[in-house]
Amino acid sequence: MTAWLMYLGKDPKRVGGGYDDNSATHYSWDSRVPNATSVRVGDRIVLWDGESSLGLSVIETIETGTGTKDLSSCPKCGKADIAPRKTMTPTYRCWTKECRAEFDRPAVETVDVLTYRARYEAGWIDLHGHLTAPELRALCEEKKSQNALRRLHWDEFRARVESGRNATPLSVIDRAEDVIAGGHAESVVRVRKGQPAFRAALLTTFGEVCAFTGSMPATVLEAAHLYSYAKKSVHHASGGLLLRRDVHRLFDLGEIAIDPHTLTLDVAASTRAYPVYDRLHGRPLTVPVDAGHRKWLAKHWDMHRGSLVAIPAQTTGLLDPVTAQ
Repeated sequence: MTAWLMYLGKDPKRVGGGYDDNSATHYSWDSRVPNATSVRVGDRIVLWDGESSLGLSVIETIETGTGTKDLSSCPKCGKADIAPRKTMTPTYRCWTKECRAEFDRPAVETVDVLTYRARYEAGWIDLHGHLTAPELRALCEEKKSQNALRRLHWDEFRARVESGRNATPLSVIDRAEDVIAGGHAESVVRVRKGQPAFRAALLTTFGEVCAFTGSMPATVLEAAHLYSYAKKSVHHASGGLLLRRDVHRLFDLGEIAIDPHTLTLDVAASTRAYPVYDRLHGRPLTVPVDAGHRKWLAKHWDMHRGSLVAIPAQTTGLLDPVTAQ
């Protein structure tokens, strides 16, 4: 898998391109951008704003579409190497060495393009300001490249991030890659069958509540299976909870597990390095669960935390999420 340094800043070409971006969730580009078709699901991406790093993640999906784009160029030589000047007139100058023309308005051509949007929010790690622009450029395969999408030396980048003053562990990235590489292709069709009804049933049972973090808008809640749906292809009545997207992914990765005896959250040490998830460690579930839920939670715990003694049988009723022990 390839690692990419992706520019998300205020360069006029990017701002004028009308890209829909959110640094922690998704990044957009089009077919006119160099390396546009080389980016793949499962690739690692590092975002920066031209001055320092913003964060990194692993691409979960890439959405494609069609659109148009206005291309500005020098009216004299036709090259696109132009930039506006804030205080000088004429407003524009062509930076092509053989041209150097100055002009007030560029030539504009509207062209058809393919559009791409990478989504990666579940594995997002905030690295705002961890690495400077010179440090990031030095880690690129082509250090003098001006492209928005640049190949990155991943091993060198990782060593730099995981050491030094602002050392940050990246083990979550490894787990995310395993899930994306090993599970998506098999389950992408089957996972959608009956999924809307399954989610609707969970909303009826629990309301608009994330089982880990509490009340949330329904739009951010996902129906999370407590078992591998790709293997079973069945929506068990007590086999799911509503989870916010990011904690859903961490649960799938085993970075968050539920102690089936105490019904409290156990957050892996690597993920507790981030305060937003460290605060969840040891907290009780925010919704009541029954014996079926506890059975599946015990299997999940056994897979990711090791064996536990058998869970006492519970045959009726819901268990209070705080007092059930």
